[in-house]
Amino acid sequence: MSRLIIVSNRVAPISEGGPAAGGLAVGVYDALKETGGMWFGWSGDVLSSGQPQIKLEERGPVTFATVSLVRRDYDQYYRGFSNATLWPAFHYRADLLQYDRHDFEGYRRVNAWLAQQLVPLLREDDVIWVHDYHLIPFAQALRAAGVNNRIGFFLHIPFPASQVLLAVPPHRELVEALCSFDLLGFQTTPDLRAFCDYIINEAQGTVRASASGPLTVQAFGRTLRASAYPIGVYPDEIAELAKAGERGKPVRTMKATLHSRKLIMSVDRLDYSKGLVERFRAFERLLENTAALRNKVSFLQIAPPTRADMHAYQDIRLQLEGESGRINGRFAELDWTPILYIHRQYERSVLAALFRTAHVGYVTPLRDGMNLVAKEYVSAQDPENPGVLVLSRFAGAAQELEGALIVNPVDVDGMAEALAQALGMPLAERQARHRDMMVQLRENNVSVWRDNFMRDLQNVGGAKRGRGAKGRGAAGAERASGPSGASGKKAARESVTG
Repeated sequence: MSRLIIVSNRVAPISEGGPAAGGLAVGVYDALKETGGMWFGWSGDVLSSGQPQIKLEERGPVTFATVSLVRRDYDQYYRGFSNATLWPAFHYRADLLQYDRHDFEGYRRVNAWLAQQLVPLLREDDVIWVHDYHLIPFAQALRAAGVNNRIGFFLHIPFPASQVLLAVPPHRELVEALCSFDLLGFQTTPDLRAFCDYIINEAQGTVRASASGPLTVQAFGRTLRASAYPIGVYPDEIAELAKAGERGKPVRTMKATLHSRKLIMSVDRLDYSKGLVERFRAFERLLENTAALRNKVSFLQIAPPTRADMHAYQDIRLQLEGESGRINGRFAELDWTPILYIHRQYERSVLAALFRTAHVGYVTPLRDGMNLVAKEYVSAQDPENPGVLVLSRFAGAAQELEGALIVNPVDVDGMAEALAQALGMPLAERQARHRDMMVQLRENNVSVWRDNFMRDLQNVGGAKRGRGAKGRGAAGAERASGPSGASGKKAARESVTG
């Protein structure tokens, strides 16, 4: 059986159930344990000096291969092009997009350098699965190094409509780089449709449907396949985790704080794409419009910090702190604080137990690839007395969870009305909605996502069987030069144009 090689920007923590063990970690780590393989990526460390060295760690059948970044590469590849350019553009926030040619050069250079670190570790029959927007040029760099293995790519965030993507100056180079993969996976059919629209109308390529299986895409002299693979969760495991934590200290403390009030709950990374400000204002509008709910409902927002060294994220934190303080100052009473805003991270087991306590799951991003919090909230509910999910139509999960109350996240009044509907929904309706969503979650769990993608990647045609000695030698020369050296720049240029 071929080894599976997972490549992602960060290698996920190995401790299962830890605070950062999200959908990617759960889904692909299980596959690695079953087939044997390697997880390769950035360690998260940034060096102020010295030469990054690859670190290999064996854990059973899985090898974890991690490498540090030097400060310049972190600033250009990660803080710069990945998160100041691609992240806002792919989340339809072109107004927040920042672009610097040097950052894009660094993005390509680091992708080429990372690819060169991986080449000596590869075997001829390895299957390579690359994840997310940080690594769009990765297959192109591997091809330039002589790697002919099957290489798939999965985009965890949205793929923007053509007119939005055009706001990114090197949009054509990015899509051309994507076409070096053998299989592209997107979260939803609208994301796939946006990609195909660019291929047809901007790249003058073609897209053909097949009787079954992925679309066939021809562009930039390449033929590849593309399809939607909505990522899932393990709903029954989350349900057990939530049930087991019901009597834990966090839930007991939360219930004691509530004093029989109903609870609305949100969990998001602190990010401008999550619609947090609009969400706070919709809760304020609920209290404005429905005086009977004052002192009868509390809103818990957990927003762990992310990218704290970037100004846009510092701004959203200050804005949320201001909004929560203003709303609490307006409505709070001596025995009631309307909004509980917590800026820290909790383990998944604690969150699952809190989800089970919450009467409403409040998930209203302005744009999201999938949003697994929505699926985790539904999974964690007591089927005998489930809560209600209020979900943004612009989260990928809205394509599947028809039992949710679907809202437009910029419609403050509409969200307030949905919250009131959720809080007053009869038990029988709540049970029916929850039952229908659990069927969907079980039929499309994270194993189905992973297995469908891997099946289609294994089935791609063409000469994807090995790597010549020339490719290995070129990798060795580049690897010795380091990520920011002259050879690294040359490889980056070749990886984009070759």
